[in-house]
Amino acid sequence: MSRKGNNTAGILAGLLAGAAAGVILGMLYAPEEGKETRKKIKSKADDLKDQAKNKYGEVSEKVKDQYDSISSTFKETANNVAHTVKDGYDKYKDQIVSKTTDMVKDVESGLNDLKK
Repeated sequence: MSRKGNNTAGILAGLLAGAAAGVILGMLYAPEEGKETRKKIKSKADDLKDQAKNKYGEVSEKVKDQYDSISSTFKETANNVAHTVKDGYDKYKDQIVSKTTDMVKDVESGLNDLKK
């Protein structure tokens, strides 16, 4: 999951950087006054910053949701495994006690038969 999240963040950063570079180059080569060009660059940079914040929020929310889902599934699975192991232990413990008791009775019976 972290690899996918890092890939998404890297791709997003690359796209935003490419878009910003394209906008800036386009504005620098446009036939306008420097002051007007700087205003446009600042405005576009602010827009890109806002877009990046929004995308970051979306991606981090998706990652959090996935983490919560995986964490919940893991806890549920661990709980199920623990109950299964405990149930198996209890079952086999009871069987062993029962068999051991039967064996003790058989040995005592055999010893009593030998005493006669």
